[in-house]
Amino acid sequence: MIPLSMTEAAAPRLLIIGRVATPIGAAVVAVDEREVLRALFFEEFEERMSRSLRIQYRTLPVETGPVPAPIGRALEAYFGGDGSALKDLHWMTAGTPFQKAVWNALMDIPFGQTLSYGTLAARLGMPKAVRAVGLANGANPISVVVPCHRVVGADGSLTGYGGGLHRKRWLLAHEGVLCADQPSLL
Repeated sequence: MIPLSMTEAAAPRLLIIGRVATPIGAAVVAVDEREVLRALFFEEFEERMSRSLRIQYRTLPVETGPVPAPIGRALEAYFGGDGSALKDLHWMTAGTPFQKAVWNALMDIPFGQTLSYGTLAARLGMPKAVRAVGLANGANPISVVVPCHRVVGADGSLTGYGGGLHRKRWLLAHEGVLCADQPSLL
């Protein structure tokens, strides 16, 4: 997954919204005119995505269209079990410098692993900022690709997820992670 800095890409002129089917429900994807991923929400949270895009990009024109083939293929491969499928997607977010730092730190959590909010805060050099890290994590506009689902409670339990805890549970199980609130088969 390749985040682009603001110096690497000009501000978008247009957002294109499309849908892609996943095993956990339709995802609504926003890309700019250069096919840089700007948002990914699940369908029932489309209004939340619209609000997020209005906050981030103000009055930028929005059109509907197909999800670009490279993004669709990468998502299909990820949901098919390829843990590295999303790593080469170009994405960019608008947000505060702190939010961007948290979102970039999420990219360092490998497929099939989790991290607690406290550990993530410590990695950012702000061990007392656990709640702020949690809020930034929850504001992530590119779920699945920027893997906010890999952040769990200190005891390994599932905590909030913008796409619903059932999706977080599914994503972690898909990646081979057994969380504290899931029954063990042993």
